[in-house]
Amino acid sequence: MITTPALVTKEAAQGLPRVALWVMAAVYLLPGLVGRDPWRNADLTAYGVMLAMAEGRTPWLEPTLGMVSVHASLPAHALGALFIAALTPLGIYAPLAARLPFVLLLGVNMALIWYATYRLARTQAAQPVAFAFGGEAAPKDYARALADGALLAFMATLGLLQLGHETTPELMQLSSMCLVLWALALPAQRGWQAGLMALLSLALLSASGAAELALACGAVAALVCLRSEDPALAPMRWWVAAGTVLAAVLGVALQTFRATLDWPDEAVEGIQLLRLLAWFTWPTAPLALLTLWRWRRQWGRRHMAVPALLALLPLLQTLLVGGSDRTLLLALPGIAVLAAFALPTLSRSGSAAVDWFSVFFFSALALAVWVVYLSLHIGWPQAPLRNAMAVAPDYRADFQALALAMGVAATALWLWLVRWRTARHRKALWKSLVLPAGGVLLNWLLAMTLLLHPLDYTRSLTPWVQALRAPLGWPVCVAAPGMQLAYVAALEAQGAWSVDAREQAEKFSKCPVLLLTESRDGGVPEVAGWTFSDRIRRPTERYFATLVYRRAAPQP
Repeated sequence: MITTPALVTKEAAQGLPRVALWVMAAVYLLPGLVGRDPWRNADLTAYGVMLAMAEGRTPWLEPTLGMVSVHASLPAHALGALFIAALTPLGIYAPLAARLPFVLLLGVNMALIWYATYRLARTQAAQPVAFAFGGEAAPKDYARALADGALLAFMATLGLLQLGHETTPELMQLSSMCLVLWALALPAQRGWQAGLMALLSLALLSASGAAELALACGAVAALVCLRSEDPALAPMRWWVAAGTVLAAVLGVALQTFRATLDWPDEAVEGIQLLRLLAWFTWPTAPLALLTLWRWRRQWGRRHMAVPALLALLPLLQTLLVGGSDRTLLLALPGIAVLAAFALPTLSRSGSAAVDWFSVFFFSALALAVWVVYLSLHIGWPQAPLRNAMAVAPDYRADFQALALAMGVAATALWLWLVRWRTARHRKALWKSLVLPAGGVLLNWLLAMTLLLHPLDYTRSLTPWVQALRAPLGWPVCVAAPGMQLAYVAALEAQGAWSVDAREQAEKFSKCPVLLLTESRDGGVPEVAGWTFSDRIRRPTERYFATLVYRRAAPQP
C-alpha cells in the first residue's frame, strides 16, 4: 500500500470563508471591466474582429481586418460579436460588451479549477494519513481546503493577470483546458457526463486555435485512462478518443493547425525562456515541483497524473514554439492544482518564506504605484513625473475621487491582511497562498484605479486615432498597405474608417488617403500618385510616426 505524504488535522482543514472567497474573486474579475479601451496588440486586434463581425463588415467564417485575412478563433470571436450585437442596441459601450463574456469565462475557469481540485482531493489515493487516535481531517473538509488553495494559487499567478483580462482567443483555450481538467476529475458514477465534457472540451480547444495541443491532450489523456491505477478513468478512454478525432476534424476544417517549431538554438534564447517560466508561473510553479517530489510515489494516481499531464503539454509546446507566453497560459490550471497538493506537505519555514517574500514584494510594488500616482497629480516626487513627460509630453493627469477612494481602501485591506497573517500562526492549509493572492489583487486594483488613465493613454491606440482625426477628417476609406493588424483594428473600430491594408494598396485602392509607417531613417518616401501631407506620431512613440498622403491631383 502506497502511503500519502499529507498529514492534515481537523483544524488545518478549515475552509476559507465563502464571503472572503467571493470578494477576492470579484476583485480579481471586475477591475478594468469599465472605462478601459482595448489595449494593443492582441486585445485590440481581437476586438476589431469581433466588432467587424457584429456590424456585418466581414464574414464570420473567414473574418478580415482591412481586407486582410486574420487567423480567427471562431468560438471566441463569435462569442464577442454576439454580445456586441445584443448589448450595443441597449446602450452598452461596445468594448464593454465584448469584454463581458470573457470576464464570465474567467469566472467559470475559476469555478472549474475549484471543483476539479475538490473532486481530485476526494479520491482515495489523495486522502491524508489517518491518525492512530483520530483527529485527522474529514475527506470533505480536506478537499474543500485544497480547492480553496488551488483557487488562490490560480489568482496569485503573475502570468494570468494581464492575459486573463483580455478579449483574446487564448482565454477560450484556457476555458477548454479547465473543462478537460474538470471532466477528468469527475467521479466514476458520472462517467458519461465526464466523457461528454471531455469530448466537447477537446473539440472546443481545437476550434479555438490550438488544434495541436488538443490532439496532444487527447492522445496522452487516453493513454493515462488506459494505464491509470484508478478504475474511474478506464471508461473515459472512448470519449477521449472520440474527442481527439473530432478535434482533428475541426482543426483541418477551421485551419487551426498553426504552431511552428522554433526550438531555442542559442543560450540567450534558453535563458530568456527560463526567465519567462520563472516570472510567469510564480509562485505556483515552485509549489507544483514540490508536489511532484513529495507525491512521487503516486504519479500514476488520478490526482497527480491529470493535472501534471495538463501542465506538461503546454509547457512542452511553449518550449517548441519559441517561448510563447500565450501558450504557457494554458499550463496554469494544471500547475494551480498541483500547487494546492503541496500545501499539506509544506514546512513551516517554507510557508514563512512565501509569506515574507509576498509581503515585501507586493508592498514595494504597491508603494511604487502610489509614488507614481502622487507624482502625476501633485508633482512630488519629481522623478516619475519627469520620466512620464519625457515619454508623453502631452499627457495630463485625470483626477477621479472614486479611484482614489478605492485605492486607499485596497491599501488598508492589504495592511489588515498582512497583520492578520503575521500576527499569529494560522493552521489552515491555504494560509500560505493568502498573501500572494492578496498582493496580486491589491496591485491589480491599484493599477485599474489609480493608474488606469495613464495606462490607457500609453497602451491603447485611442490617442493615435484622435491625432489622425484632424488631418484625415471623415474620408470614405483609408489605404494602409502592410499596416499592423492592431493599428488597422484601431482605424476601423475606433476611427470608423474603412481601411484597405492589402499589400500594394496604394497602387489599386480608390481611397483618398494613404497611411504609411515612417522608415527608420525618418525620411519621407515618394509614392507615385500621392502627395505627402502630414506626419502623425503616437503620443508615447519616440521613433516611428505615421505618414499621411493625399491623392495627387491628375495632370492636365
